[in-house]
Amino acid sequence: MSDVDTRGRTHVVRNYVGGEWTTPDGDEHLISKNPATDEPIARVPFSSPTDVDAAVRRGAEAFESWSSRPVEERIQPLFRLKTLLETHQDDLAETLVEDHGKTLAEARGELRRGIENVEVACGIPSMSQSGTLLNAAPGIDESAVRKPLGVFTAITPFNFPGMIPLWFLPYAVATGNAFVLKPSEQDPLVPERLFELIDEAGFPDGVVQLVNGGPETVNALLDHDGVEGVSFVGSTPIAKHVYERAAASGKRVQAQGGAKNHIVVTETADLSFAAEKTVSSACACAGERCLANDVALVEASVYDAFVDRVVETAAEQTVGDGLDPETDVGALISADHEAAVREYIRTGIEEGAELLLDGRDVSVDGYENGNFLGPTVFGGVTAEMEIAREEVFGPVLGLAPVADVEAAIDRLNESRFGNAASLFTGRGADARRFRHDAAIGNLGVNVGTAAPMPFFHFGGWKESFFGDLHAQGEDMIDFYTDKAIYIERWPDQ
Repeated sequence: MSDVDTRGRTHVVRNYVGGEWTTPDGDEHLISKNPATDEPIARVPFSSPTDVDAAVRRGAEAFESWSSRPVEERIQPLFRLKTLLETHQDDLAETLVEDHGKTLAEARGELRRGIENVEVACGIPSMSQSGTLLNAAPGIDESAVRKPLGVFTAITPFNFPGMIPLWFLPYAVATGNAFVLKPSEQDPLVPERLFELIDEAGFPDGVVQLVNGGPETVNALLDHDGVEGVSFVGSTPIAKHVYERAAASGKRVQAQGGAKNHIVVTETADLSFAAEKTVSSACACAGERCLANDVALVEASVYDAFVDRVVETAAEQTVGDGLDPETDVGALISADHEAAVREYIRTGIEEGAELLLDGRDVSVDGYENGNFLGPTVFGGVTAEMEIAREEVFGPVLGLAPVADVEAAIDRLNESRFGNAASLFTGRGADARRFRHDAAIGNLGVNVGTAAPMPFFHFGGWKESFFGDLHAQGEDMIDFYTDKAIYIERWPDQ
């Protein structure tokens, strides 16, 4: 067991390769800090190309026998993993808070979504079935037979270190593949703890592996001839890099990029409910999530009333250490990221947006060195402003009046991103128009955050996604397998 549950102790993060814990041998490392205190909690050595090669080779060896095991046998470790994750959910959540900065409630919710993906993957025996057609031609029956492909990898972000690895890992191994995870180097303790539970769940050596590192580690995975496919979640520039470099090596790729999500509020909406959900969507996880709706387009007839409710709700949010049950908004991941968000706020002011609530002067007693920002609300945000176009990834919300629902949909469709959008309305006609006309991959009506359940895929369009098969749901079965067509004929003797 690692010392990740001991506050104040610096832990050396390890790789998990071939069923054994090893120390990466790269030349670089990073010191991970508690975002609320700025105290070092982990030293993260980076994996070299040699480390990556060892993991991929062990995965390829394990694949030979794992892929031929009965599917019912392959899902048994997942059943055990689900139980272990539920048993240790609270200590995992505390580790997540200390390593990432989000609140304990947010950490528990994140882990619950991860566990739900393990549950769905346990249904692979049914999900993997393909079609059979008798008498496809005279005397010939034809069927599609799914086959696993080999070693897959996932490169996952800092904002959901417990959930997003579980978007991929369970489906990859249940379909018969081997899997290598490269988590974010900024908060690697929960992935490491996940792998301690994976080891306990009893996967065969080499089937599931962990390598830590930075850009060199990522590129080694993207270039390796033994990797069949790559999953990625992160910013759009890196998603483009991953997609292009992995595809150039002949790999399957699914790369989830950044976002600029919108909420649309109509005059028939429950304004108090819409304001509550808007603030929650923009500020939960300190705004560090790709589903955060950080621009609200409001019908002009109710704009002033909605602004008043939003500002009041945002001002009531408590900023502090995520382990404090009174905290609504926790710390940002790093001092550098806090500075980047502050720069967006400064830019918004320079561009002429009306600063309705300023969260830059927030202070948290006893946590003076933490990376804290309070909810910040702008009014009169126009489409050309940087805070209306770019992903801020912080607790910053922009508000703008629009003439009607059609104008709001036109504006959100102009964004180069297409990850998520939500509509608050009391009219079914508005909802239908939104469903048909919004060029967005995840849509919600009277829902603050359009987060799909694990048995549906996670949408993302335009520059929010590169590839054609998304995370979660049935898309994962198609991503992790290929179908051979089997044609059978037995002439009468």
